[in-house]
Amino acid sequence: MVKLLSILWNSFRMALQELKVNKLRTFLSLFGITIGIFCIIGVLATVDSLERKVQNDIKTLGSNTIYIDKWNYGGGPDYPWWKYMKRPNVKIEELDALKQKSELAAYAAFFVSRNVNYSYLDNILNNTSIYGVTGEFNNIQTIDIETGRYLIESDFLRGSAVGVIGFKVAEELYGKAEKAVGKEISFGGRKVYVVGVIKKQGQSFIGGFNYDDCMIVPYRYFASIYSPETSSPNIIVQGKPKIASSALQDELNGVMRQLRKLSPTQEDNFTCNDVAMFSEQVNGFFGQVTAGGWAIAGLSLIVGAFGVANIMFVTVRERPARLD
Repeated sequence: MVKLLSILWNSFRMALQELKVNKLRTFLSLFGITIGIFCIIGVLATVDSLERKVQNDIKTLGSNTIYIDKWNYGGGPDYPWWKYMKRPNVKIEELDALKQKSELAAYAAFFVSRNVNYSYLDNILNNTSIYGVTGEFNNIQTIDIETGRYLIESDFLRGSAVGVIGFKVAEELYGKAEKAVGKEISFGGRKVYVVGVIKKQGQSFIGGFNYDDCMIVPYRYFASIYSPETSSPNIIVQGKPKIASSALQDELNGVMRQLRKLSPTQEDNFTCNDVAMFSEQVNGFFGQVTAGGWAIAGLSLIVGAFGVANIMFVTVRERPARLD
């Protein structure tokens, strides 16, 4: 035991001596190890942060939520856009029927959108979204109000010319968010009374709703100006608590086929897009990215290890010459 401790102590002293004598080699060895560790931490931390951001953006689309549209949101290289383009758009009447027939849906809303140019006095904001929604949209989407209020039931029933604008719209047109409430906003020769400003959301990686750069108005007011048929209409349905999105999707698919009187041999002329599908795709994608990150980090460690081994080899080769 004493002999073992003596060997370890002598080895430790020799190592310290080599570190003092060969400062450049010591630095290069530590630098190689540091680069390898930094690559592992940096790559994996970046991938993890990016995944959390994308998953949070997906959550803004709604939890346990199905989007009924003529388009399939899956995409891919063999995406048959020509087939989906020929499908009929969803209609507001189908929303009411879905609410009556669905037993698993908690909330359902109709959504339409298009781009317009907004103005207030001499300030102009081009190519900005206007969203027309029905009453339960806010139950599905989390819309936090910075100042003022959100749309109320009477606004939806009357189709009032009132709107809630995004934080960017308020800053661009009015200077500050609090100055926007109570003012009018103009677009296409029409004026809307601003009743609220949405809290700043930040840029989304996945597109979807851009609440910083939009105005939300009651659907009836929107439909009095623009045709819903040409305004990317879709129905958004959120399931009841503890109801799996796959079960909700199956039920809605059956209800829509019934509403459109499709025979068992006919293909669906609509798609029930499950938000959970996006989350699973993101998990799979970032799983591959993480594996690639580990490969890059491992390569960096190997390169650093070869550098350290080379320095150690040179040091050991030089020791006999110095001892002589």
